[in-house]
Amino acid sequence: MWLLADTGVGVGFSVILLIIAIVALIFLIILGKFISLWFQAFVSGTPISLFNIVGMSLRKIPPKVIVNARINSFKAGLKQISVADLETHYLAGGRVLEAVRAMIAADKANIKLEWRQATAIDLAGRDILDAVRTSVNPKVIDCPTDDPSQYITAVASDGVQLLCRARVTVRTNIQQLVGGATEETVIARVGEGIVNAIGSTETHAHVLAAPQIITELVLNKGLDAQTAFEILSIDIQDISVGENIGAKLRATRAQSDMQIAQAKAEERRAMAVAADQENMAKVTDMRAKVIEAESLIPKAIADAFQKGNLGVFDYYKLNNLKADTNMRKSLGSDEGTSKE
Repeated sequence: MWLLADTGVGVGFSVILLIIAIVALIFLIILGKFISLWFQAFVSGTPISLFNIVGMSLRKIPPKVIVNARINSFKAGLKQISVADLETHYLAGGRVLEAVRAMIAADKANIKLEWRQATAIDLAGRDILDAVRTSVNPKVIDCPTDDPSQYITAVASDGVQLLCRARVTVRTNIQQLVGGATEETVIARVGEGIVNAIGSTETHAHVLAAPQIITELVLNKGLDAQTAFEILSIDIQDISVGENIGAKLRATRAQSDMQIAQAKAEERRAMAVAADQENMAKVTDMRAKVIEAESLIPKAIADAFQKGNLGVFDYYKLNNLKADTNMRKSLGSDEGTSKE
């Protein structure tokens, strides 16, 4: 009986041990990937506690990303970047590996870049790694665009249009990368500077003979202020002569002046015609008044007869005088006609 009891206890103990072994095996399987990451960090000389790695997983942070970033930064000599800094940047939505690579590239190129500054640039949506690379290896920007058919059009003081393309060599200004203007602003400012420089020259021949006039004037304007780039050089890629805008404007102005003069002449002619018609109306009115006055003469003569102020002989003398006057007028008109 005691033997049966001992056998039952032994079986129960074996079951417990089996359960413990299965739980331990499952626990080890779960921790297997974490142990491998811990061992990778240990052999790399970058100690990270196993509990810290497990805690990353519980905080929804990929441990592999943080461990690899920590190893890379530590091996590159950036020991000031802690695991907590990496986790914070990941939780903020940043790209941890890109930020670490940018820090390593900046450190090797002797470019001053702090971790807080790098993370701020990354969280702002800028490609921090590309920015560091551009700081080391300057970038060339075509102005106005990459399309060779596009040109910057400007007009010199003599009215001749010039078509120009430029290439701007820039490098990233890390200190102004956050909040600084982008490439589009640089292209717009360079285009504005080229238009201003060409417009300030006396003739287009001066620009064609010495294109460096444009670059000197543009570079002196400090176009890279408040931008994410530092302009190193501006080179004129192509420049050609366009239309003679000044001649077209003068021709258009001359045509407009001619039309204005014609309109004013037509106005004066219309006013003259109106004045002539007005004078003719006045003459007609005066003739009507004369006729009206002449119509009163017979009445006045009759009234003079009635009052005895005019006799018959006086009336005949008046008629003779009138007939003599008409004869003289007819003779004078005949002489004028014969002379002609």
